[in-house]
Amino acid sequence: MATDDVLQRVASTIAAHRKVDPVQSYVATLFAKGNDAIIKKIGEEATEAVMAAKDGDKIRLTAELADLWFHCLVLLECMGLGPDDLLTELERREGISGLAEKAARG
Repeated sequence: MATDDVLQRVASTIAAHRKVDPVQSYVATLFAKGNDAIIKKIGEEATEAVMAAKDGDKIRLTAELADLWFHCLVLLECMGLGPDDLLTELERREGISGLAEKAARG
């Protein structure tokens, strides 16, 4: 299995688990709780990643960022989006100064 499409594989698993009985799936539990719960979980995971980075703990940082990315994929699915939408946006920004891109957003 190639690692370059892992985001798509995880996103497909998330989509498949969206309608599963929440007793059987963590992902289904998130969807059953609704958008606010998913958004809150992203905030929690982002905070944990920041704390790991501040502590200089690379192993924990990697684990927390994986949790954050996972929950972002859940939110993308919830909003009818997927990794390709995110990658397309990153590709659009490629080669553009971060300052110029931010200024263009207003």
